[in-house]
Formats: sequence, C-alpha cells, structure tokens
Amino acid sequence: MASELRTETSSAETSPPLRPVQDDVSKSPDAESGYASATSSVGALPHITLTKFHLDHLNAQLERMHPVDVLRFAKVMFPRLYQSTAFGLTGLVTLDMLSKIQAEDPSSTGVPLIFLDTLYHFRETYDLVDRVRARYPGTTLHVFRPDGVSTTAEFESTYGERLYETAGELYDWIAKVEPLQRAYAELGVAAVLTGRRRSQGGQRDRIPVVEVDEERGVVKINPLVTWSFQQVRDYVRDHDVPYNALLDRGYKSVGDWHSTSPVGEGEDERAGRWKGQEKTECGIHNKKSRYAQFLAEKERRAKEQKIADAFETNKERHVEQPQPMEVEA
Repeated sequence: MASELRTETSSAETSPPLRPVQDDVSKSPDAESGYASATSSVGALPHITLTKFHLDHLNAQLERMHPVDVLRFAKVMFPRLYQSTAFGLTGLVTLDMLSKIQAEDPSSTGVPLIFLDTLYHFRETYDLVDRVRARYPGTTLHVFRPDGVSTTAEFESTYGERLYETAGELYDWIAKVEPLQRAYAELGVAAVLTGRRRSQGGQRDRIPVVEVDEERGVVKINPLVTWSFQQVRDYVRDHDVPYNALLDRGYKSVGDWHSTSPVGEGEDERAGRWKGQEKTECGIHNKKSRYAQFLAEKERRAKEQKIADAFETNKERHVEQPQPMEVEA
C-alpha cells in the first residue's frame, strides 16, 4: 500500500526496519457469550486442519519471530485471512505492518478488516475509523452491527434500554458475538488476526501465537502476543500511526463508552474495561456463557422435537386404516 518494506529475517529482539506509510499511498486493491448455531441458514464455516503436533511446532518457531515475520507467515500460510479489530493500539500496529508488507507485492492478496460497530463506541473511536480509512485507503473494511439495527435508538427500541446493565451476557451476544459469527460466516473467514497480547493480563497471559477456535471454526493468529504496551506505543510514535485520542486522556484499552474507564498509574492495561466487575472479556474470544449454553440447549431441543414430530407423522402415514365392514342386506 505504500512505501517499501525491507525483507529481513528477524527475531523478537531485532525488528526489521519499517518505513512510515505516506499519506499518498497507492489505492491498489473463558466464560462469556460465545455461541455458534448448528442450524444457521448461512453455509458452514471453512476449516483449516492443524494437528496438535503441527500447532506446537508452529508456535515454537513463531514465538521467536518478530511480528512482521509472523504476519508475512500468516499471509502465506492461511487462506481467507482477515483482521478483526476495534482499532486499539495493537490492532493499529498490525494494520500498519500489514500495509507495509502489502507494499512489497501490491498484487498479492490483502488482509481485509472486520470492525464490530456495537453502536456504543466513543465518538473518538468513530473519528479514528475515519482517519484510518483515509490513511490506509487500499484496505477493505467490513463493518458489522447488531442484527436488524443501525443506530443506538433502534437498538434500544428493539432490545431494550441499558441492556448492558440489565442483561450483560445478552448484550454481549447481541452487540458483539453474533455479529462476529455472522461476519465469519458471510465472509467465509478461515483465519483471523487479533490484537491480543500476554502483557494485557487476565485470560490473555498465556495465549500462543497461533490457536484454533473450534467453536467458531477459525484459526486465530496473535502476531504481537509477545510485545509489551510500551513496545506498541513506541511503534505508534515512531511510525506516526493514527490512534484514539482517548489514549491521551488516561485510557489504555478502549471499548464501549458504558464499560470503559481511564486507568490509574501502575494499573494493568485493561483495568479500565468493565471496572468493578469480574468479567475481563466480552465473549468473542471465550467459550460459551450460560446464555450461550441456554441458546444451544434450546436449539438442541427444537431439533429433537422436529425429528420426533417427523417420526410421528411418518408413522401415522403407514398405519393401516381399518376397512369398513360390509353388512349383508
């Protein structure tokens, strides 16, 4: 998409030199709300088969590589590769690195973005989306919103006001999990780049570079998993990457306005997410919640009832009807 990116073998300690992307770039082409429907009308998700032996081998090698090289590997290794992002710092660094990799071979397949617009993002986040579009015009951006609505007013009219307070898991499902699964299905996503890092703590402190999300049928690649928050910030500064203005006001991780707060000195990067609550994730990276389990059980029972009804109907058709007795006059 823009300036040339030098190709070098690198380790986690030795970063390959990356030139800034110029504005005149070429326009060349653990328990939350996860739930996957078994009876969706959308076609089945594509699968990439990786044995545990193969996965362990890949992670052992990728662990020592610089994120740029991990991204180069992912572009070659995984078909139907997308980047899922809420335009946090790590995702923005990933996007900038990808734009430079793309400049090496503009005719190669790019990596489109998936953005989940919950309709409750900060104004600063929407402003950032516009700046990202302008900075990386050759990158395709797919926006997915809660099903059937396109504004906050429509969301609250359809699903209720302050749903994020009255039914948090249901909100996560409607605003984030279902739209992401719909994106995976409609786009045919086989592999996805995420912005998760171990230094973010919580459930992320042991994630590998590559993992298989069997529930959602995709391979997840976490290219900056070994980087610290400071390394990410340094890259953003050194390469003039656009970022959310809230980061200059005490925020480190930005999500929905109703569940994001500034963090204090010395607090973890994601300490401002769902502050005062036990949860640390919204559900898109976790296993099924109680709500998701309820949906799955409801679907299973409906399928069983449908089979039972079909069996009874078929049995009735084959029951021999009694013949009327003829009475002699």
